[in-house]
Amino acid sequence: MPKKSDYGASNIQVLQGLEAVRKRPAMYIGSTDRIGLHHIFTEILDNSVDEAIGGYCTRIWVTLHKDGSISVKDNGRGIPVEKHSQTKVSTLETVMTNLHAGGKFEQGAYKVSGGLHGVGMKCTNALSEWMITTVRWNDGYIYQQEYKRGIPQAPIKKVGKVEGGETGTEHRFMPDDQIFTETSFDFREIIRKCRQHAYLTAGLRISVMDERVEEGKSPKIFNLYFEDGIKSYVLFMNIDEKLVNETPFYVNKEHEGIVVEAAIQYTNSMDENVKCYTNNIINPEGGTHLAGFRTALTSAINTYAQKSELLKGLTTSLNGDDVREGLTAVVSVKVTDPQFEGQTKIKLNNPEVKNAVAKVIRDELLVYFDEHPKEAKAIIDKAILSYKAKAAAKAARDAVIRKSALESTTLPGKLADCISNDPKESELYIVEGDSAGGSAKQGRDRHTQAVLPLRGKIINTHKYRVDRVLGNNEFKDITTALGVGIGTTLDISKLRYHKIIIMSDADVDGLHITTLVLTLLYRFFKPLIDDGYIYVAQPPLHKVEIGKKKYYFLNDIEKDAFVKKAKAAGKTPVSNRFKGLGEMNPDQLWETTMNPENRALKQVHIEDAEESEKVFEMLMGTEVPPRRRFIQKYAKRANLDV
Repeated sequence: MPKKSDYGASNIQVLQGLEAVRKRPAMYIGSTDRIGLHHIFTEILDNSVDEAIGGYCTRIWVTLHKDGSISVKDNGRGIPVEKHSQTKVSTLETVMTNLHAGGKFEQGAYKVSGGLHGVGMKCTNALSEWMITTVRWNDGYIYQQEYKRGIPQAPIKKVGKVEGGETGTEHRFMPDDQIFTETSFDFREIIRKCRQHAYLTAGLRISVMDERVEEGKSPKIFNLYFEDGIKSYVLFMNIDEKLVNETPFYVNKEHEGIVVEAAIQYTNSMDENVKCYTNNIINPEGGTHLAGFRTALTSAINTYAQKSELLKGLTTSLNGDDVREGLTAVVSVKVTDPQFEGQTKIKLNNPEVKNAVAKVIRDELLVYFDEHPKEAKAIIDKAILSYKAKAAAKAARDAVIRKSALESTTLPGKLADCISNDPKESELYIVEGDSAGGSAKQGRDRHTQAVLPLRGKIINTHKYRVDRVLGNNEFKDITTALGVGIGTTLDISKLRYHKIIIMSDADVDGLHITTLVLTLLYRFFKPLIDDGYIYVAQPPLHKVEIGKKKYYFLNDIEKDAFVKKAKAAGKTPVSNRFKGLGEMNPDQLWETTMNPENRALKQVHIEDAEESEKVFEMLMGTEVPPRRRFIQKYAKRANLDV
């Protein structure tokens, strides 16, 4: 391993103080909800991972404590503790309390790092009710400092001797409920973030322990270690998929000072799943490494296909969309001086990375194709199938667009539109069945509420190619009613209603209808979900009458509690269970489910795109085994109306 003594106070530069973080936390961590909460954990984890990338750390321990705090401990070099020449206080205090002070600015401390903005640990410290940092330093002693909302409570102090000679750093912190709307860490989310790093740093061991269990029960422990790194990551992402190339493509090569690592595998899916990382930090919007990867992939596949005479009958070469259908890939680069878009590092901007990635991927892919001709042909055959399907889909899409509200005033015949032309106050109810649709049309507020009934179950849009979906009448009706177009023509500014509300029965069939509509919207109109326009209505399951008064309840628990309380007061409640929306008369449907004063709506939003895609694929995809496993696992929890 590299020397541990070359990291000290001289490596730390000070730029400015911490005051702005608590005033404008969202500016630094994106939000103050559960996403921001987990982001402050990630900032601490990233620092330990940077030590591992540099070769100084092999173990990381993460613990979710009973009191709600969380700790991250590593066996790296430890944050320097000697007095800093500029600040005249310990280097530990300097890097924990001064914004833009850290080892990431000094080339000698870290060759590569994701945290070059230098605000990571400081943000976590500033946004924590309290934080305790413990350093096992190379002089054989243990040092510690405590902070409250970013303010040191005392100078750094020596608290013991290092046993076994192992250095490292441990941060333990309690999220501040004055800042965050939610302060309870999600064990699954913590595992997901740690797993990502374990995949991206082959050989790194990360242990995660959750002590928040019932008294007498053992803590939950999760150990992560992947010798094959991102190759294992791709195999994990495709664990429930039908594979096109059993052997993933893998490369790890340096070009002009940039380390390019990538793994590629194709599945029978129609979707693309590519993850991009810079110095182990995910870049959700890609950047120059993604651009270089896509260029290389398209070029290598066309070059090999033409050389092998596999493109006969095609009028043009394969384009990027064709070669990326069913693609699963991880692209990871190590860059000395990464330039990101935004503090949350959503996009990599270094222009030199594009050329490095493009050269490495193209050259090595051609070698892979030569060595795996059978798998190369299967990949190219899938791309050709995509090419042909897209030609058919274009014709079908053009037909839909020609009939859409963008180019015609003809709306679906069964749509009962609202009077208002102002999208901001207009609502579209997508309703299960003609019967419920009839009640909704009669009971609605005609000025602002439109109703589109669905006859039967719509097509499962996750299961079929685009051309098949575009031929479905229910899909055409929804597309025309929304008015935004589809595919490359989608223009969200043309949306005719700013609330699209899915309204179906609260039974198994109704929930299936809701899932089918959500699948359609997720696949073809995802920007509407991203921008918060999609809702699910919550019709009541029960009506309880006491004399002439009527009360409605969404579930059994609410109803039972009310009935018990009413009986205890000597009243005689009469309870009725609704079988479906169609059983309600227009007045009841308006009163319980459509009246903005009384109704309950659930807004649909996507917290984790990767997890959402996996859930949709598992529930609605073509592969049966993962769905069967899900049903077997959760069958006992199901509450069915039979």
